[in-house]
Amino acid sequence: MAFDPSMALEIGSEGETAPRSAPPAAPEFRACLEARADIWIFGYGSLMWNPGFRHCDAEPALLRGWHRRFCVYSHRYRGTPEKPGLVLGLDRGGSCRGMAFRIARPDVEEAMHYLWDREMNGGAYRFRTLSAALGGGKTIAVRAFVVDRGHKSYAGRLSIDETARLILQGIGARGHCREYLENTVRQLESLGLVDRMLRRLELRVKELAASELPCAG
Repeated sequence: MAFDPSMALEIGSEGETAPRSAPPAAPEFRACLEARADIWIFGYGSLMWNPGFRHCDAEPALLRGWHRRFCVYSHRYRGTPEKPGLVLGLDRGGSCRGMAFRIARPDVEEAMHYLWDREMNGGAYRFRTLSAALGGGKTIAVRAFVVDRGHKSYAGRLSIDETARLILQGIGARGHCREYLENTVRQLESLGLVDRMLRRLELRVKELAASELPCAG
């Protein structure tokens, strides 16, 4: 699946593009540039449906040892300090099906600047190298943004009702938190993938929204 240049016009759903600065000093960032090779990025949320960076291949992938969860408070992009929303993070345990995007060597530096500005700005994620399996069973090394459990924005293991209420109330600079959930579910469905927890969560959000509608009369 080739990169669609029109997608570069969109700002990342959870981050902002910014003028290019000096390369970040983080060793994980430098390692990607110094490898002088193609790299794979694992997307499990908005990166799946709006990657925003040039890539030469995209394939469904399975990541073991980590699961997708609404576990990061959003006070800006999908919520406010007064009414926070939630966004997805990769948390330890279980497994996660998502997309692996291959970035060709000549595009790695530009893509890494973009991704660092988009995903690492708030400090709630860590950039890790993990192993993922592609559809044919081939194992590859992928870079992924996993949640930092020690960060103040880490929400932990919320109940489904707590999660649904935060998603329902969350509206920020990038729009409704509920839309973020729905876009993720629809993208997974388009790939023939089902995340039962997200489907269950989407249904609970709809139920809560319906119960809070004003009565007609």
